[in-house]
Amino acid sequence: MKKIDLRSDTVTMPTQSMLKAMAAAEAGDDVYGEDPTVNRLQTMAAERMGKEAGLYLPSGTMGNLTAVLVHCNRGDEVIMGNRAHTFLFEGGGVSALGGVAMYLLPNEDDGTLKMQDLQSAVRPDNPHHPRSRLVVLENTQNRCGGAPLSVEYTNAVGEFAHSNGLLFHLDGARIFNAAVAMGTTARELAAPADSITFCLSKGLCAPVGSVLCGSKEFIHDAIRIRKQLGGGMRQVGYIAAAGIVALEEMTERLVEDHQRLQALSDGLLKLPGLYKYLNPPISTNMLFIALDDSIPVDGAAFIEKMAQQNIMIGSAGPRHFRMVTHYWISDEDVTRTIKAFNSILSSL
Repeated sequence: MKKIDLRSDTVTMPTQSMLKAMAAAEAGDDVYGEDPTVNRLQTMAAERMGKEAGLYLPSGTMGNLTAVLVHCNRGDEVIMGNRAHTFLFEGGGVSALGGVAMYLLPNEDDGTLKMQDLQSAVRPDNPHHPRSRLVVLENTQNRCGGAPLSVEYTNAVGEFAHSNGLLFHLDGARIFNAAVAMGTTARELAAPADSITFCLSKGLCAPVGSVLCGSKEFIHDAIRIRKQLGGGMRQVGYIAAAGIVALEEMTERLVEDHQRLQALSDGLLKLPGLYKYLNPPISTNMLFIALDDSIPVDGAAFIEKMAQQNIMIGSAGPRHFRMVTHYWISDEDVTRTIKAFNSILSSL
């Protein structure tokens, strides 16, 4: 029986065309800037984001950390949401490694930060305070149900940041999901940002890697930070080749993942005992649901029962689950997952 893995789109495997491209890739020493495949990927990525240059890194976490360390000095402060990936899931790296403080604002359920909250977070020029230096947004906003942020909102935040002497970084791990959901382009969503990082290894199916994009001067400085963090790689064109295929073949098809997530949501929320606890409209590839108090089993036990049917779902709390659709989830997998939930709930 096929294993259905809905824990995350990070579990995706490379496609056949990626494997062929990897096997045929031309490689060189990227630390010397001599890997032609990496150079091509970086140029493609920068063009997609509307920026001057790009830098290939092992992970999105390193991309976000690198951006903060370029934009900020020790003792500076970065403003972000309290449900931001950089705050929740990146090991406190900006503070531990960069000496950068985080000013946390409450994320709204749609992933946004209130403009009045942003305004109140900007510090006056006073030696008692850290310097406000940077605003970070995440698009899509993972822990707000995969909510996409609009062009209008992103532009407003960019205008706010720059009018207040701040820089603006966009954690665009799933920026192409946001673009598809919003009927726009990643380039438009990234336009107001001074820097953006996006992942190749989630819904785009490449085996590893993210690209950080910005001005030529920014990327010049980012290369030094990447080196300090141990992110310089050598003959990395063999995996960068998969990233090129990802940009050429995988971005537009993300709508299929969104459609399957909608079908999964529609089917599961008809079952007694389940409710959606993060409530933006389903528009990308994430669903956060929970067990009603009437269900006499905890989340860990339920996940184990699903695993016994070869279906993997993610934990997001004691009785809460996250499910993420991706290239390797089919219509049949969605139907089977709904049936498995129904079977288990009916047996309790």
